[in-house]
Amino acid sequence: MTEQNTRLGILLMVATTFVFAMQDGLSRYLAGEYNVLMVVMIRYWFFAAFVIAIAARKVGGIRAAAAARRPLVQAFRGLLLAAEICVMVAGFVLLGLVESHAVFTCYPLLVAALSGPVLGERVGWRRWVAIGVGFVGVLVILQPGLRVFSPAALIPLAAAFMFALYGLLTRLVAHTDSAATSFFWTGTMGAVAMTAVGIWFWEPMAPRDWGWMAALCVTGATAHYLLIKAYEVAEASAVQPFAYLQLVFVTVLGVAVFGETLAPNVMLGAAIVVAAGLFTLWRERQRA
Repeated sequence: MTEQNTRLGILLMVATTFVFAMQDGLSRYLAGEYNVLMVVMIRYWFFAAFVIAIAARKVGGIRAAAAARRPLVQAFRGLLLAAEICVMVAGFVLLGLVESHAVFTCYPLLVAALSGPVLGERVGWRRWVAIGVGFVGVLVILQPGLRVFSPAALIPLAAAFMFALYGLLTRLVAHTDSAATSFFWTGTMGAVAMTAVGIWFWEPMAPRDWGWMAALCVTGATAHYLLIKAYEVAEASAVQPFAYLQLVFVTVLGVAVFGETLAPNVMLGAAIVVAAGLFTLWRERQRA
């Protein structure tokens, strides 16, 4: 892997986090105006069309992409991600972008903690310490006992747990299925599940908001495409730390566009969580 490829991979990851942040801002706006399930359903229709179009261009076409060795696990992955997106978007509406993402940032620590029971990987004491420190950061953000604790604060934590489990299952199926197959199942299963649920919550949408919905769909597909390209040109361990920039972009968007406030405890807690996550990534790279 050349230095030039690594630099390109980092640039692609930075672009990915920026586009994902824009997608989250659009999700927050639309879910504040319309039912969350309907918004996520329409987003998945476009996502499914995108993954099917990608699969059709690959060698073997759609049939090859759909040929999973572990179809039940692949189906569960798709359902889990769809549910996680619904939970997280609900968190954007109830808590705002800044606090939701500050808590959600702990998901790499959850991946490290769950890698033992789910994948049978050994988690050393240093990583357990980092996981513990990271959750101290989450407590700093949530401040239980120092204010009237809102149950809504647990929503992004639940989303982080679901996304961590999704990531581990993705790692599990990677032993038998290609990335193209996993991507295909993620989009199609999510679209089927969200249509079955979301169609019952359909409501008329203003013409202007259809434009924002189109932008949401395009940003979602663009972000996934950039992410795939980032991992194609550079090693995951080199580009993954830059994924934390999404928290920065989301914070700017939340404060500038949605008038959210940046509380000192949220800044401090997020810094602790990010530092613990970066240490965990560094330890994984050292072990590798």
